[in-house]
Parts: sequence; C-alpha cells; structure tokens
Amino acid sequence: MLNAIITDILKAEGWDAYTNRPNDRGGPTKWGITLKSYSEYLGRDATIAELQAITEAGARRFYLQKYVVGPKFSGLPEPLRGLVVDCGVNHGPRAATKWVQRAIGARQDGVLGPRSFDKLKYNDPLEVALRVLSSRVRLFGRIVTRDPTQAENAHGWNNRAAKWLERLADYYMSG
Repeated sequence: MLNAIITDILKAEGWDAYTNRPNDRGGPTKWGITLKSYSEYLGRDATIAELQAITEAGARRFYLQKYVVGPKFSGLPEPLRGLVVDCGVNHGPRAATKWVQRAIGARQDGVLGPRSFDKLKYNDPLEVALRVLSSRVRLFGRIVTRDPTQAENAHGWNNRAAKWLERLADYYMSG
C-alpha cells in the first residue's frame, strides 16, 4: 500500500520532471522534491546537480523516509494514510499532523504520538480524512489571498483535492 501511495505522489508531482518556475515558492524541483527538502533529507546543502540526478528509487526512499516513516504516517488507517502523506508532501508533515489532530480533538502540536493515535481509535477515519481535506482546501484560499501570484497554482491544487474527494467517495461507497 505504501508503494502505491508513493507512486501516486510521484505522478501528482510530475514524475521525473525538473522544474524551476519563478512563481513556485518551492524553487528548483525534481520528482516534486525541492532543493530545500532534499538538503534537509541529506543533512547538508544539496546542489542543483544532485537534485537533477535523483533517480526514481532515490525519490521513493526520500518520500518514504521524510513523509511516511519520519512523521509516523504509516500508522494511520486508510483512507486517511494516503491523504495525510499527500498533505505532508505539499504542506509539510507538521501541518498535515496538526490537521489530523484538529479533526480528532487532540492537542495540535504537530507530532503524531501515543495520545494522538489513541484518540484516533475513537474516530471514523473517513470523517477525519474529510476534515483534513477541508483544512487543506481552506489553506489554498489563504495562500492565494495572501499572495495573488500563487493563483496560477490553484487549478492544480484544486484538482489534487478533487481527486482525493473522489477517492474518499469511492472508499465510502465500497465500505
């Protein structure tokens, strides 16, 4: 299941395309991996050449460690797990974690620990996922309101959110 989540993220992030668009606040990106996040992952400043050289296997290791294992998202139930990993990729693991914590009525410290996982047991994962997705969509509006140059990204952000709505609807219909 985690491999499928990472494959979906790689597809959503443009697969192996290298980009450096002026209005993309992430800056230089390959496999959706920014130079800043790759540097954090490596524990040192990465070069653009190193970013451009990331292979698919390297991108998968990066996403698994930084957005699944590190923030403990692998312990989340479906359909919440995939959505939260995806949110973590776009908005940072702390923000994604806080959205989960808000949805379950836990303290919003941005760290998934025993208390958060305990509270999660008493919540419907589909309901939590819908609340997390609503937090994400609200953030899109705040981003564009604060910085109108980001409006060019809104179409892609909304499409990504809509795909999650469709997945959550499918999950509901199958369950």
